Amino acid sequence: MRLLQGRMEDTTEYSQDPLKMAQRWEKEGASLIHVVDLDGAFAKEVKNLKTIQAILSGITVPIQVGGGIRDLKTIELYINMGVSRIIIGSEALYNPNFVKEACLKFKDRIVVGIDARNGKVAVEGWSRTSETKAIDLAKEFESCGVAAINFTDIYRDGMQTGPNIEETAALAEAVSIPIIASGGVSTIQDIKNLLKIESKGVAGVITGKALYEGTLDLKEAIRISK
Repeated sequence: MRLLQGRMEDTTEYSQDPLKMAQRWEKEGASLIHVVDLDGAFAKEVKNLKTIQAILSGITVPIQVGGGIRDLKTIELYINMGVSRIIIGSEALYNPNFVKEACLKFKDRIVVGIDARNGKVAVEGWSRTSETKAIDLAKEFESCGVAAINFTDIYRDGMQTGPNIEETAALAEAVSIPIIASGGVSTIQDIKNLLKIESKGVAGVITGKALYEGTLDLKEAIRISK
């Protein structure tokens, strides 16, 4: 399922078999499968554990999971299941010390998800926008061992209008943490545009709707990225 700009009322369901989709992207060469428990993001707790377990059992490529992760117990549960990286989103804003504690306990496994609307951090499944600037939140985790920051421009997400290159570059320059770009990536040209700011600290790209809609060829995107 995909949302437009994070709105739960604007959903598109592409498949009722997430495992099958994960296997497809693995076959096409994806180096990491990005999984979001959308129900969990809104409910503030894990809701799709069985589905995530099925994905883990059916593929060999690493996966990272986000959505509704609010405590160390949940992180430990996912890691014991075999999840490679855990994405902490809303709680990174509400409780930065939780992220720092998680980084100490689960070294190189914690990713901070920073989703921005007009430069401000959005939380709770993007249903609420805070007054905190995305760059300021990223700086909070500069020295605690965060593996990466997933940065999403909400207004671009699901719209296939191209990523926010300027904001992504600004964030990458502001911190030493690797930035994973997300939101709006829909064509090979978008990948090429992001490659131009790779040297600033952009280490990867997450794309979803473009793959399901067929506007982006994953194999080609991987080829030019290498």
